[in-house]
Amino acid sequence: MTTDSINEYGKALQEGKYKDGMGVLGKFLKRLSDILASLLGLIVLMPFQLIIILALAVSDKGPVFFKQERLGYKGRKFNIYKYRTMKVDAEANGIPRLESERQAQLTKVGKWLRTYHLDELPQLWNVLKGDMSFVGPRPERQYFIDQIYDETEDYRYIYLMRPGLCSRAALYNGYTDTMAKMLKRLQMDLDYLTVRTPMEDIRIMFLTFISMITGRKF
Repeated sequence: MTTDSINEYGKALQEGKYKDGMGVLGKFLKRLSDILASLLGLIVLMPFQLIIILALAVSDKGPVFFKQERLGYKGRKFNIYKYRTMKVDAEANGIPRLESERQAQLTKVGKWLRTYHLDELPQLWNVLKGDMSFVGPRPERQYFIDQIYDETEDYRYIYLMRPGLCSRAALYNGYTDTMAKMLKRLQMDLDYLTVRTPMEDIRIMFLTFISMITGRKF
């Protein structure tokens, strides 16, 4: 099945099975901090990102950046940006690869970027634009969303939040390469929705930063 994400967002608002724990002021402060922090990050990290761009351009033929359609806040489609870490034709058939297959397709620089999650840095632009937030559920592709809907329709409540660069579920559930992990991640994201606060976001960002600099897989 292919779901109509915009209509699913409307159903989530009407049904109210999962209530958003963050009030109007909290959401305003979250968006304001997203804008300021992403803008600062883009400026401060510009020299470092230029080094990454140069390394990718020299080491491997093909585009430096990778973009892919995802579903986000209110069920809207947007393009997520990353540094390209896999070979150009890694998913030429349009079917997402399993993690074991992804590893075999990584470029030399791409493998290093993946280890420290630096391939996600271009998503600071997504945060600045409002496609994403620093903290929220990781945005998913329609391909996987349709599979999750075959198990549960609760995925619609994900559309009540902006997708995030980091999330509680990503920290504790790791890479979701099975349906069981997808459903566990979904429940953790929905639990986050009901209790999210600015302080909880700061805690998640701190733990994510520690995981990044230590090279921990998540």
